[in-house]
Amino acid sequence: MVEVLLGVTGCIGAYKVPELVRLLRAGGAGVTVVMTRNAGWFVTEGTLQTLSQRPVYGDMFHPRTADGIEHIDLARRADLLLVAPATAHTLASFAGGLADDLLSTIYLASACPVMVAPAMNSFMYQHSAVQANLEILRRRGVEVVGPGTGELACGESGPGRLLEPADIAAKALALAGGKTGQILAGLNVVISSGPTREPLDGVRFLSNPATGRMGHALAEAAIHRGATVTLVSGPTHLPDPAGARVVHVTRVEEMRHAILEGSEGSDLVVMAAAVGDYRLARPAAGKLKKSARGLDLHLEPAPDILAELGRRRGSAPRPVLVGFAAETDDLVLNARRKLEAKNLDHIVANPVNRAGAGFGAETNQVTLISRNGDTDSWPVMSKSQVAARLLDHLAGVHFSAAAGTEG
Repeated sequence: MVEVLLGVTGCIGAYKVPELVRLLRAGGAGVTVVMTRNAGWFVTEGTLQTLSQRPVYGDMFHPRTADGIEHIDLARRADLLLVAPATAHTLASFAGGLADDLLSTIYLASACPVMVAPAMNSFMYQHSAVQANLEILRRRGVEVVGPGTGELACGESGPGRLLEPADIAAKALALAGGKTGQILAGLNVVISSGPTREPLDGVRFLSNPATGRMGHALAEAAIHRGATVTLVSGPTHLPDPAGARVVHVTRVEEMRHAILEGSEGSDLVVMAAAVGDYRLARPAAGKLKKSARGLDLHLEPAPDILAELGRRRGSAPRPVLVGFAAETDDLVLNARRKLEAKNLDHIVANPVNRAGAGFGAETNQVTLISRNGDTDSWPVMSKSQVAARLLDHLAGVHFSAAAGTEG
């Protein structure tokens, strides 16, 4: 059993912590909770003690046990220190090396991986001081997850929401199990993410609403499973996943070049990016002027990166090729046609016209279709959970000892 030491700080997002504790335990982790003084304003010690089935720690100078030194002992027993929610104050304490309460002393004493889930008002989160502290922590190897974007408790909307418990739990369990669960260790994995943009003129472009959440979640999950990851990302506001080699691109041709180069000698390629199907034959150099006559644009097919990968690989077992199919009708039929036409091993079909799935959503509902004819429809789950489940499936089918070297 992996051991998660869960730090809870004084933020309204703490109301999500009971569900987070439940999900971590359901995932097989033992959970020990450490609360800061102000966390008790938002969630009770009794609730977290009942759900974790363990004592809750908090007071630096009134330890739960007389044996040993509490902050040292707690830090040594943990496979992961997870702080959710992490307030601006806590982030500053960690970044500055302060040790003024039990949680901050545990952080300094911890040799295990550390993950923080920031939660605060948008203006606070975007303040240069907070961003600088987050950058310091990232450079030290701390995993920063979130925040989410949406309506906040103060009535404003923007970045600052605590990620949903399912997302945090999936990332935490993957990282906590990293010592023994590196099922992709030694493998080179290439993942594409985000949209592409094809210029129409000097200021406009043809694109789609993809945010990169699915591709970035896959990169994070692959890293936590021990893979060497190259992430080829179109334009997105998401931070680069820690530990990945990230290639930033804009146009389809740029993504094509990066993917083909990265796939040489790779074991697995997952094309989660929403790559444009068309591009303007002759983009205007300057801005096209408005005209009462209207405007006709001649579009030509953009390069099909997945199809080219399939042709290049031929009948060889590597790299394993996985595509994504965003569909609005005949989901399984259209996705299977793409799998066969492009010589893929698997394709992940998602209905982008369904609530809770596709572009911009924090969740997804997919159907995994395999070359051998298997079709597996998954329920709505967070994109982190989809990523974890997909990679675990691929590892079992293609990269485990039972699968053999031929996949």
